[in-house]
Amino acid sequence: MWTVIISIITLIVGAVGGFFVGVYYLRKQLEKMQNDPEMLKKMAKQMGYNMNNQQLSKAQNMMKNQQQRPGKRK
Repeated sequence: MWTVIISIITLIVGAVGGFFVGVYYLRKQLEKMQNDPEMLKKMAKQMGYNMNNQQLSKAQNMMKNQQQRPGKRK
């Protein structure tokens, strides 16, 4: 009986912990992309987009604006 309860609690704690670690990692990656245009260009190329320098700077500015106002969405 206790084995089942402990297993379920461990699963829930692991899922919640994994979620927060994933969010932290994703935010760090987005911060790196803001500061490194080559990383942003590489990600866009992997998604099938070719971005010129003007588009890269616009994307970086949009990401910086989103970071300054994290709770607001359009």
